Amino acid sequence: LQQFSDTGSRKEHVKITSESKPGFLERLSETSGGMLMGLVTFLLSFYLLFTNEGRALRTVKSLDEGLSLVIPLDSIHSVSQQNEGRLVHLAGALSTTKPLFDPSYGLSIQAVKLKRNVEMYQWVEYEESTEYEENGEIRKETKYSYNTEWKSEVVNSRNFDREIGHKNPSAMAVESFTAVSPNVQVGSFVLSKGLVDKIDNFKQLSLSNLEDPHADVTRGGDYFYHSENPRRPEVGDLRVSFFYAGLSGDDPHLGSADKVTVIARQRGDQLVPYHTKSGDVLQILYLGDLSVEEVFQKEHESNTMKTWALRAAGWLAMFVGISLMTRIFYTLVDWFPVVRDLVNIGLKAFAFCVASSLTLLTISIGWLFYRPLWALLIGCLSVVPIVVAKSRVPPKKQQ
Repeated sequence: LQQFSDTGSRKEHVKITSESKPGFLERLSETSGGMLMGLVTFLLSFYLLFTNEGRALRTVKSLDEGLSLVIPLDSIHSVSQQNEGRLVHLAGALSTTKPLFDPSYGLSIQAVKLKRNVEMYQWVEYEESTEYEENGEIRKETKYSYNTEWKSEVVNSRNFDREIGHKNPSAMAVESFTAVSPNVQVGSFVLSKGLVDKIDNFKQLSLSNLEDPHADVTRGGDYFYHSENPRRPEVGDLRVSFFYAGLSGDDPHLGSADKVTVIARQRGDQLVPYHTKSGDVLQILYLGDLSVEEVFQKEHESNTMKTWALRAAGWLAMFVGISLMTRIFYTLVDWFPVVRDLVNIGLKAFAFCVASSLTLLTISIGWLFYRPLWALLIGCLSVVPIVVAKSRVPPKKQQ
């Protein structure tokens, strides 16, 4: 059953749906499906937690290996054959052979990357739902509201609850794209694609020094508008902005070329990935002029943050999995409100405690598998309090 009510504005309406309350067997069936999903999530959390410890250790070993082998280059303007195949450290300004162009808008810049970002003025649907029980039925009241906004992706208005009056075009007349310089260098060394991918310090390009490229395009601030009136755009109008990353030449408006620090393997005049004995890959790039120690410190910090983030994700997956698997107990008592609420609190507490314990246990097993000496040391330390306590107990008097 559906009921509609309009608020008087074509930008907002409310829809009310109602359905009979599901029976016990139906709810039990839904819970069984959730239990299966919970079991899968629960098992995946073990895999995530265990492999994360191995990944973290492998990264640490690779970074330590890299730090012990890396060679700082004396000059970035000459290629020494003595360093062929070795891990090298260098810092210098980015350079590219040719500027990047967007002929459609008469724009060029000496940079590693140039991104054209196209947005279209479109209808966007928002919904707010509330559920309540009435006359033995579950009623759902959904409020739909519509607003016009600039969006980088096409919003499919066919999925709107009410498309009439809120119809969007199916495609953009102008497409977004990112141009990447085919040859990026630091001094005499050419950067690999993996290193170029790490240059992502995008900044918006000021268009104040450019003219309007076409009669039907108007510049306003740092945007080109495909609109009759940019101050009062209509659905379907476009606006275009530009972003650049890795300035690779001195620019009177933008300043000097960006400096980067690179650690990678030298292969001829190219800087390529270095494969460590631990099975990891080192090809590191940071903006700015950094020492070898500063680079590896940043990498260790990044590895630590990633390790803890994945540990938290593993714990959350385990908590959700346990909650879904134990949901059946809530379903069995949900006819009794007081009991149901108590059981719900108890199940959440149970899931929290078990997930925390199993997460710590899995991480410790990972340490035992990947770091046996550390695990053995921790095991020995755990026995110390017991030994100390027993040593303080006086021996029994001889009978």
